[in-house]
Amino acid sequence: MGVVREGVRVSTWIGGGIVALAVLGVIGTFVFGGAGWITAPFRGEAQERENTVGSAAFRQSTYQEFFDLCEAAQNAEGAIQALKEERGSASEVRRTQIDQSVTALKASRIESINDYNSKAAQEHRAPFRDRDLPYRLDADAGKTTCAIPG
Repeated sequence: MGVVREGVRVSTWIGGGIVALAVLGVIGTFVFGGAGWITAPFRGEAQERENTVGSAAFRQSTYQEFFDLCEAAQNAEGAIQALKEERGSASEVRRTQIDQSVTALKASRIESINDYNSKAAQEHRAPFRDRDLPYRLDADAGKTTCAIPG
């Protein structure tokens, strides 16, 4: 029986030694900065969010950006309309120029609308869109309606 007890006693000491080393390893990790390394991804995300969404400059610029994009679409529509009115009394050379300008303005309008819609769908920007502005702009609509910033 003495040999069996001695084997159990040795196994207990070996098991206890392994547990003690594991505990010392965890304590050492925290003492020497391991906890900072483990939590770095979370802290980085929180810091990034605070630097952007929590920033007053970000909130204000994002709020204004929605108005600017909507206004850019409206400005392109106005320029297209003015060029179409001019086209009727223009020379053949000028009509070609007008047609090219209208095509460019249509592309610019669609780009502004797509940019607006993309930013309106972004989770970190959407809360800063004015409630009077539409959620999405329609590129197929002939006229874009935007609220006027007060």
